[in-house]
Amino acid sequence: MLGPRKSIEKLAQRESGHSLAKTLSWPHLIALGVGAIVGTGIYTLTGVGAERAGPAVILAFAIAGAVCACAALAYAEMATLIPAAGSAYTFSYAAMGETIAWIVGWSLILEYSLACSTVAVGWSGYLVGWLQSAGIHLPAMLLVGPHGGGIINLPAVLVALGVMGMLIAGTRESATLNIILVIIKLVALSIFVAMALPAFQSGHLEPFMPYGFASTEIEGQKRGVMAAAAIVFFAFYGFDAVATSAEEAKNPGRDLTIGIIGSMLVCTLIYMAVAIAAIGALPFQQLANSPEPLALVLRQLGQPTAAHLIALAAVIALPSVILVMMYGQSRVFFVMARDGLLPRSLAKISPRTGAPTRITLMTGLSIALVAGIFRLDEIAELANAGTLIAFMAVGACLMILRRRSPELPRLFRCPQPYVVGTLTILGCAYLLFSLPDTTLVRFGAWNVIGLLFYCLYSRSRSDARQDAATA
Repeated sequence: MLGPRKSIEKLAQRESGHSLAKTLSWPHLIALGVGAIVGTGIYTLTGVGAERAGPAVILAFAIAGAVCACAALAYAEMATLIPAAGSAYTFSYAAMGETIAWIVGWSLILEYSLACSTVAVGWSGYLVGWLQSAGIHLPAMLLVGPHGGGIINLPAVLVALGVMGMLIAGTRESATLNIILVIIKLVALSIFVAMALPAFQSGHLEPFMPYGFASTEIEGQKRGVMAAAAIVFFAFYGFDAVATSAEEAKNPGRDLTIGIIGSMLVCTLIYMAVAIAAIGALPFQQLANSPEPLALVLRQLGQPTAAHLIALAAVIALPSVILVMMYGQSRVFFVMARDGLLPRSLAKISPRTGAPTRITLMTGLSIALVAGIFRLDEIAELANAGTLIAFMAVGACLMILRRRSPELPRLFRCPQPYVVGTLTILGCAYLLFSLPDTTLVRFGAWNVIGLLFYCLYSRSRSDARQDAATA
């Protein structure tokens, strides 16, 4: 049984003290989307994708972008139809029922927490490298967790706590700062393309697809264009965090449409330009698995100062990714608590800032703990698995509500909704099963834990079930 559904009218109702303040306009939303999308992915995954697909990593970025574009269209219609916090979780509650909504929400928690912690650890690596190049060496025991023989990754903990503090201060203030950080990132990537593109050599694109198109296992590792697309997909998602902000948008019909589609369009163009410039400037074997492929390209081209500035831009601007991911996770937690699926006391809103302070504090502390102690490189792909499930759910919600409730006003109408919804589901399913088998097993285990929690705690405390019982 899929459990009770929430009506769209019910989702629009808010109790006093449990309603988020409307403080965001479309520039904030585009910046939120670009802030989440342009980050660790484009700075690091170009090398990982090149190792798995060769020069065809350019095609892998295009495929991942096309799948996300379909998902973005579905998100745009759903977010303007149901302008409530929670994004895919809330949409699933209205269209498919509580049980599916729980699975989607549980997957979103996995997505945001792992992505956020991973970026915090990546930022720590950039910061340590920057400081070492300046002759400053911090104690090794404070730069890595117990898995690496240290005590804690202190920089990762501090950046997570710092971002948490910004979110507690208020959504509008943190979103405005995010705009500044996004501009820094875009300027840095524009400089990279301008300096690397003149060194383009067509010979570096041959053979274009050395490992084929499909995801196949070669020497114990998944390779091929789709294997790379399943990884670089991490570099694209983030626009779903814009949908999560729906309840805080001043003019949801206009602002969410511009925010979601605008951020996807800007980021797809940036990624294609960066990938073409990087692969064209150096043979893909040199880029493969480099932790800093963009800086590597510039150093190889005799531009050490530009490489240094690219790294500095990462240190300054990557916290914007942590900010948006932590924002998204706190809002999903908040809505699940407001619905009674998590302790309801967590859904308390600060009267001063209009933000959910308690849930943001809990989210920030948990992310800081994971970033400071645990090794995440082996499980980072789990973030992709969680996101792909959420995207598939939104594609299904789009088609279900078009058929069930065609009369509802839609401030943005997705063109060809059944085609877009089907392509979203099929594309995400193909990417999901292109991930390593160990990742899929771990993702299954995560959902088993979630369903046990749902059956033992959440099911009996659900607001929707209590409303149905008293109706």
